[in-house]
Amino acid sequence: MSKTAFITGITGQDGSYLAELLLKKDYTVHGLVRRSSSFNTGRIDHIINSNEYADRFFFYHGDLTDPGNLNHLFSKINPDEIYNLAAQSHVKVSFDIPFYTAQVDALGTLSILDAIKETGVKTKFYQASTSELYGKVQSMPQTAKTPFYPRSPYGVAKLFAYWAIVNYREAYNLFACNGILYNHESPRRGETFVTRKISMAVAKIKRDKQDILYLGNINSKRDWGYAPEYVEGMWRMLQQKKPDDYILSTGVSHSIREFVELAFKVVDINIEWSGSGINEKGYDKSTGKKLVGVNKKYFRPTEVDELLGNPAKAKKQLKWKAKTDFPNLVKIMVESDLKKIV
Repeated sequence: MSKTAFITGITGQDGSYLAELLLKKDYTVHGLVRRSSSFNTGRIDHIINSNEYADRFFFYHGDLTDPGNLNHLFSKINPDEIYNLAAQSHVKVSFDIPFYTAQVDALGTLSILDAIKETGVKTKFYQASTSELYGKVQSMPQTAKTPFYPRSPYGVAKLFAYWAIVNYREAYNLFACNGILYNHESPRRGETFVTRKISMAVAKIKRDKQDILYLGNINSKRDWGYAPEYVEGMWRMLQQKKPDDYILSTGVSHSIREFVELAFKVVDINIEWSGSGINEKGYDKSTGKKLVGVNKKYFRPTEVDELLGNPAKAKKQLKWKAKTDFPNLVKIMVESDLKKIV
């Protein structure tokens, strides 16, 4: 008998890939879409418009901050699995809108947990947690036992959600899991996120539609993986006999500087650096043209220098492992944007 899943954030990068994965596994998929005056379903339009999934894919307008709506939907759908991927997920932006970030990322998660408890649906719940919980890292690499030290309103809100999952799991015997996912990217990544900002800029510079790419802290290091592989890990968490929390990561970190260099190499440009700090610039080695600059407005009030996850537990218990290495991830993203920008 096929299963039924409910996905919040279904129009996002992870939500769209997860919907594809579950539909291929013969699930019926229901998604929550935030109402907007402009079209916001671009990542799932191919599913919406597919006759193949017409009787197995449904979406509803709603918001995590509306508990009554969640109660109604859970009672109506009775999902076997719930995936909470909705969030205000931009770390830098969370400093500008901390209250909204807390309302969606912290209290929104609590709304789902309480809706599960109040409706009594027999379901398994996945919460999209984040490596930003570790912030000012206390050990390298990070494991599930590494102390948390978030450095942004986003990280703080996600920390509330993390412990809410643990508390409801222990207090009410809910099957609820935290997936502490490290940075995972793809051509569907939002355009304001640094990796996509870089891949788009490189494509535009190659097509003579942009002159310079401006970035913030290019020395920040992250553990970067490929998003379609990470949604497989989410699904695997809910197929276990007992709920638990897991880290999904590659176990290797790279700097934004390295991402820039590899991205330009895809279009046969070698970057040469000059200067330091906010005065550092990147030049086309062959022409001497300035292509990369640093702008202090892109720095966070509190920076996170490096995040590096230990995926050993996921590898052992979930049989999950990241497959796409860093150079290929960068290549996938740049080549995708080159096709879009002509």
